[in-house]
Amino acid sequence: MNYGDAQYLPVAPPFFIFLAGLVAVLALLIQLRVLQYVYLQLGVSPGMALLLLIASLVGGYVNIPIATLWSEPVVEPGEVLFFGVPYMVPRLSEPEVILAVNMGGAVIPTALSIYLLSRNALWLRGLIATACVAVVCYASAQPVRGVGIALPIFVAPLAATLIALLISWRQAAPLAYAGGSLGVLLGADLMNFDKLRGLGTPVLSIGGAGTFDGIFLTGVLSVLLASLIGGLMQRYQQSPRLL
Repeated sequence: MNYGDAQYLPVAPPFFIFLAGLVAVLALLIQLRVLQYVYLQLGVSPGMALLLLIASLVGGYVNIPIATLWSEPVVEPGEVLFFGVPYMVPRLSEPEVILAVNMGGAVIPTALSIYLLSRNALWLRGLIATACVAVVCYASAQPVRGVGIALPIFVAPLAATLIALLISWRQAAPLAYAGGSLGVLLGADLMNFDKLRGLGTPVLSIGGAGTFDGIFLTGVLSVLLASLIGGLMQRYQQSPRLL
């Protein structure tokens, strides 16, 4: 197994630059304390939140090979479009299909999700949120030749936000992040493992190409939406009402 063959951007450079620009905007808003309430709801400091965003983005390039699966004709290196998002097909020096785990799309989100569920004692609600998001992602995910399993980019963030608000709007931010991240990994990647053979995908990366963008945006958009909507609901309940 060639470790170097598994390292590549999960999306095409222009879209990766867009994600990097999104992180830069969030970094500015964090420094201006515009998003301070949001990350207080998540339970991490603004500085730690920024560090995790950057680590997730950069970690999208890092795939950790864990097995060699089978040999099959693979798609030539290039780009594959799915719902307007260009995904990269890497070049391999050997014909075997590599199974890997993506650092930014699987390892970091999973570790942070476990921390948030433990810190907020949300194991049962987190399990429910994860299961609901997983069902939505499983129904929406599609096998894409050369990429693997791909998911429309805004399905996970919107589903995670809505489900978290329905389960507990007071703790919607950690629920949205954990349920969204773990739900994508479970529903889009792991539950579709039986559909991967014959796709001509050189590297099958859990949390990588096909789902990385959805997981990354889930961590950004679902937390923002859930925190802001939950904050508005909390202010509404606390505001004086006219009889």
